[in-house]
Amino acid sequence: MKNNILMIKMATIACLFAILAIGTACSETNNGSIPKIIEKDGHHALLVDGKPFFILGGQAHNSSAWPGMLPQVWLAIEAMNANTLEVPIYWEQIEAKQGSFDFSLVDTLLTQAREHDVKLVLLWFATWKNGSNHYMPEWMKLDAEKYPNITGINGQPVDSPSPHTKAAMEADAKAFAEVMKYLKKADPQHTVIMVQVQNEPGAWGSVRDYSAKAQKLFEGQVPEKLLNPEILKALNKSADAKGTWTEVFGTDADEYFHAWSVASYIEHVAAAGKAENSLPLSVNAALRDPLSNPSANTYESGGPTDNVIPIWKAAAPSIDVLAADIYLSGSERVLKVLELYDRPDNPLFIPEIRSDTENSRYLYPVISHGGIGFSPFGVDDNGLGQGKAETETRLSAIGQEYALIKPMMREMAQWAFDDKIKSVVEHEDHAEQTIDLGAWMAKITFGAGRGSEQVERPLGKAMIVQLGENEFLLMGTYCRFTFEPLGTNSAKAWQYLKVEEGQFENGIFKRLRIRNGDETDWGGPYLGAKPAVLHTTLTTR
Repeated sequence: MKNNILMIKMATIACLFAILAIGTACSETNNGSIPKIIEKDGHHALLVDGKPFFILGGQAHNSSAWPGMLPQVWLAIEAMNANTLEVPIYWEQIEAKQGSFDFSLVDTLLTQAREHDVKLVLLWFATWKNGSNHYMPEWMKLDAEKYPNITGINGQPVDSPSPHTKAAMEADAKAFAEVMKYLKKADPQHTVIMVQVQNEPGAWGSVRDYSAKAQKLFEGQVPEKLLNPEILKALNKSADAKGTWTEVFGTDADEYFHAWSVASYIEHVAAAGKAENSLPLSVNAALRDPLSNPSANTYESGGPTDNVIPIWKAAAPSIDVLAADIYLSGSERVLKVLELYDRPDNPLFIPEIRSDTENSRYLYPVISHGGIGFSPFGVDDNGLGQGKAETETRLSAIGQEYALIKPMMREMAQWAFDDKIKSVVEHEDHAEQTIDLGAWMAKITFGAGRGSEQVERPLGKAMIVQLGENEFLLMGTYCRFTFEPLGTNSAKAWQYLKVEEGQFENGIFKRLRIRNGDETDWGGPYLGAKPAVLHTTLTTR
């Protein structure tokens, strides 16, 4: 009897320990796991707390991370219903005195982000910011001989740091490693979900560095790592090419050399940081025109523009995301950028885009491409003194979209990862567009219901989540949906079985009303200036 009681007690204790262990493991999986990027069949997801996460972001202006400026930043983040703030941290502030590190700014950002229940993407403004070295500490700026800028083709000074300066590279790597080490200690709950290394690196005003040191390297052999046949093929070069930069890359040699040099420098910095803390790392690109193949002296040379992505992937394996800053105009150009940066080896992420109504429409194709985030730039008032009402008005277009998606963000990120989402945006010609859904063809028309002053602006967009063969979620603005049966049902009549308008709450669709009659006839359901979610089921007769 005593043995039986003892065995029961021991079994009970064992069960309690097992439950405790399972609970601890679940807690670590759901709340303590470090953010990371995963890939499946060419699709990507950013995992935060162990689940797919989509960055509904807003990026602060360059000089808005200082404590006195942050109230307006948080006002903007709240107004736009963002779940993530992209915000700079400054090398000149963190290491104002060489070898002495001040993380008070990081502490302030962590504390306030947690108070606002918002994630952070930190932007390391260090060696490069928009091609210049303006965020280097003063002790480096005052020693131009030790930390030189590049030299132009005619010997002229260029306002851009040389990627061939080992002293600068080592100093940056040391400082970045200290930042990442501090984050590991100060942010165990992973308020920071990604870190951007530099900002729009490269050079304006010179395709590369033509200093004597750089020229000697340029006249040497192309590194063996870059002579991989697949890389050469991606760069439209001979797969068995060998030799100097000019011999291998011809007229592209100057730009490709600079891209390799900048990427290799940043790899050294990124690897030092990742050794301390394995958060996802990104680098953003100042874009070139993706349609016209312009000369490298017309844009920022050396950064991860679309034509040198293979070089960056080879030179900087510690960088998880090469991201596109979109300030181009025209739907054809923007959609081409999304296509070029959505690669099996690269998650699509838009960390900067102009903050206006027209550009908010590109949120949908970023999601449908399986992107991991979208972030308008300069969302705060930048010291202009705007109040709450002005801020809400200025950010209303993207704010409405974020408000609709935020409660279903996790589901949306999972659907995107599973390739269940398709979208279209209104082009400048306002033409009808179609989406192939297997058993159905969706037809989307744009423009109705807009004021006369807006009729020429392409503001419409539509997104469809395919939940089943005949079941969909429809979202959009300034668009009308209708459908056509395909395949074996192509000759049959059809109708809407049910169209429910509603919203998500805690991941569950809550019906507001069933649309019927005038709300579904006359060409199909219409969505106007305010986006909505329509849970729609179709049937043939």
